[in-house]
Amino acid sequence: MEYVAGLDIGTTKVAAIIAEVDEDGGVHIIGVGTAPCEGLRHGMVVNLERTVQAIRETMYQAGQMAGVEVPPVCVGIAGSHIRGINGRGVVAVSGQDREITADDVERVINAAQAVALPSDRELIHIIRQEFVVDEQRGIKDPVGLCGVRLEAEVYIITAAVTAVQNIIRCVEKAGYSVGGIVLEALASAEAVMGEQEKDLGGILVDLGGGTTDVAVFFEGSIRHTGAVMLGGRNVTSDLAYGLRTSLEEAERVKTNHGSSYHCEGDKEDFVEVAALSGQSTRKVSKAVLVDIIQPRMEEILSLAYQEIQKCEYSRLATAGVVLTGGGATLEGATELCEEIFKAPVRLGIPNGVSGLVVEVQNPAFATAVGLVLYQVRHPEEFGDGFGSPGTDGGLWARIWRWLTGKRHEA
Repeated sequence: MEYVAGLDIGTTKVAAIIAEVDEDGGVHIIGVGTAPCEGLRHGMVVNLERTVQAIRETMYQAGQMAGVEVPPVCVGIAGSHIRGINGRGVVAVSGQDREITADDVERVINAAQAVALPSDRELIHIIRQEFVVDEQRGIKDPVGLCGVRLEAEVYIITAAVTAVQNIIRCVEKAGYSVGGIVLEALASAEAVMGEQEKDLGGILVDLGGGTTDVAVFFEGSIRHTGAVMLGGRNVTSDLAYGLRTSLEEAERVKTNHGSSYHCEGDKEDFVEVAALSGQSTRKVSKAVLVDIIQPRMEEILSLAYQEIQKCEYSRLATAGVVLTGGGATLEGATELCEEIFKAPVRLGIPNGVSGLVVEVQNPAFATAVGLVLYQVRHPEEFGDGFGSPGTDGGLWARIWRWLTGKRHEA
């Protein structure tokens, strides 16, 4: 039995999942942990000790529940420092009979990813989009086909080196090892989007605490990724200012009574809100809550829509939008998103796992669940096995050797 672990380090919370993988590839969740976190801002570590403490508490909860030794964890990464670029490579087919071999594919992928990166950037993913054989497009696996000219299109995702290093440092100081780093939008998509949605053209909007990640999929591959530096935490802050209450009370009011849409009768429906001192309360109508929440949600989703429009494939996204993340649970969020994107929107709830599913049946766990699924479905990126940096030349194996080598030289 193999074990995998996923760790979602967010702006407002850290979530961890430990799962066992059976011989058929089934993923069974056996441990779940979560703890509040105030150590990140826009995907970057700004307080190492608070982040380490949150990771330690979260992983301890998950480990105790699972009852197994925690394997190297796959950690999510997101934020404004993430960049995605398209790469293209071309090679001549080498065989005498013009049959395309695995070596030809490796050469063309190497050619497509041969981009000059600044010293402060690091590769996170190289995702194959499609191959072109003698101008015939849309080929997923060209091995065995005949041709003269082989082209590959890839999507290259990079991150700031310091962001990657600080995440690794936090996990290691908490007493755990890092087995891989995965873009959070990719991980969330594994948990909440189906293959048909990715094939037909689907949009992911992951509304987290401090950032809102977006991704566009078409013909099974990611075509664009981006982030809006606003999230559910901004809604909470607006409520705290507007209601003159604490952030904790504002979060409670938002979670239990908040809505991003006016409903009939909300002017007559009142909510008790504690004052800043906590020694008195006053009644506020739900209509007032919506008046505060709705403009911020409109801003977040409108910026997400503008980010999506940067991708030419967005107009081909006929499968609609999947809205996930903790902010997606706000009442009326999907309806507001549908209005802004002018497309069908559904709530993205994690699936594809068994075991402790009740504990993770919430959009807030989309990234954490996706991180364990990503390891199982894309083992080639993790070298020698689940959660292992590996030595066989996998992408993460190369990144790991580069990072650890650089730190040892320092």
